[in-house]
Amino acid sequence: MNSECFGLAERLVDRTYVQQALQAKQALTNQIRALLEHRKWPEEGWDEATIELLLHELALMDSNNFPGNCGVGEREARVASGLVDRRHFRLGHGIGRSGDISAIQPKAAGSSLLNRLANIFALDVIKLAGVRAAAACVLVPMATGMSIVLCLLTLRHQHPQAKYVLWPRIDQKSCFKAIKTAGFEAVVIENRLEGDELRTDLAAVEDKLQELGADNVLCVYSTTSCFAPRVPDRLEELAVLCKKYDVPHVINNAYGVQSSKCMHLIQQACRVGRVDAFIQSTDKNFMVPVGGSIIAGPDETFIAEVSKMYPGRASASPSIDLFITLMSLGRSGYKKLLAERKEMFQYLSAELSRVAEEKGERLLKTPHNPISMAMSLSGSAAGHVGKEVTQLGAMLFTRCVSGTRVVAPGSDKDIAGHTFRNFGAHHDNYPCAYLTAAAAVGMTKTDVDLFIKRLCKVLGKSKNRSDERVGSSGAAGEPEQHDSVGSPTDGLDCSDKR
Repeated sequence: MNSECFGLAERLVDRTYVQQALQAKQALTNQIRALLEHRKWPEEGWDEATIELLLHELALMDSNNFPGNCGVGEREARVASGLVDRRHFRLGHGIGRSGDISAIQPKAAGSSLLNRLANIFALDVIKLAGVRAAAACVLVPMATGMSIVLCLLTLRHQHPQAKYVLWPRIDQKSCFKAIKTAGFEAVVIENRLEGDELRTDLAAVEDKLQELGADNVLCVYSTTSCFAPRVPDRLEELAVLCKKYDVPHVINNAYGVQSSKCMHLIQQACRVGRVDAFIQSTDKNFMVPVGGSIIAGPDETFIAEVSKMYPGRASASPSIDLFITLMSLGRSGYKKLLAERKEMFQYLSAELSRVAEEKGERLLKTPHNPISMAMSLSGSAAGHVGKEVTQLGAMLFTRCVSGTRVVAPGSDKDIAGHTFRNFGAHHDNYPCAYLTAAAAVGMTKTDVDLFIKRLCKVLGKSKNRSDERVGSSGAAGEPEQHDSVGSPTDGLDCSDKR
């Protein structure tokens, strides 16, 4: 209601009470006005009622919510289910237009305004997290892999003769498939084993640039966040090479926003060399549902070209989710989450190191990986190297421990015509089997304690089973049979593991 409506309400309700309500409404209105005036991510998070009020006001700006609207087009934000309509806050038009995902929609001023604010906040987040060189970003309704495809296709228009993408190996399917989906040939650069860590082979990258010819290379496609013992690529050095040979540089920063170290690497790469774009997932960094990512870079023109490459309109769901989440947290709330994640990394590292020592294993030394860590599985803990080791992952999963990876030598995999030896290990001949765990944003001490408790139980159970086989036959027997999805048939569920 406006001031006139409140004035009319005074004829029905005591003026004192109406004025109190008017003052409260004006306070909320002033809060929204300040947001639109300053166009900055709020320092303190908003309460849910205020956010809902803002979303309601934005929805009223879309044509499908106009009183008496008569829509005669094929796309009029008609929604059959009231539940679906409420789920999307009646913002049904989506974002963008056929020629540009960032364009304003004539029928949807409210949705367009929300999308603009979401992109402004996303850029604020990236700068807050450490990449001050970022000049622009675009929030797209695709996960990281397809967003990388969009970047590669945008580069194709600038380098139509190029056919190769140089890619320091990381054993994650979507990373590799993005190259193939975009229609390019992946040149896999094997990692160097330095101590326990797997690091970028810079000499091999430069050799390939010279061998193939810089004009034939679409880009160098590097990675920050990854599972240990692989560590973030040497971004600064790669950026210098890309600048030297005038080759584009795309960085997969899937869950790196939460790590100040990963963001510092990108900032330095932008400062000393060439970076065209870096891509980060919204769900991994901001605890929203899967389906969105942020494409950012130091060159506003290139990010604008990426926006124009996206065909047609797009779902507004990732923009709505990120907008609500960032408004709820505020800058201070997100900084607190980042600080807590660092604390959990140290706590998880200490606890996993303690378990490793007790079981005759060790926490692999991967100081350059700020999110993930790995514990060796030489056989003393698992009781048996080989298939028995990989069963540990299934045993943990049945105990509701998700996110861990158990990697053992000998598993080759063909992906889009390329065979990766020892897939999962990021290396053809990594010297030991291992189990990974990651301290990601939102993890709590309870998560760590439950993981450690269940890991100890699983390691003890696996060792006991191996000892039984040795005792009965004089030698380690064949691994036991498993149910579907590799679950051990011990009849255990999550509830009795707490």
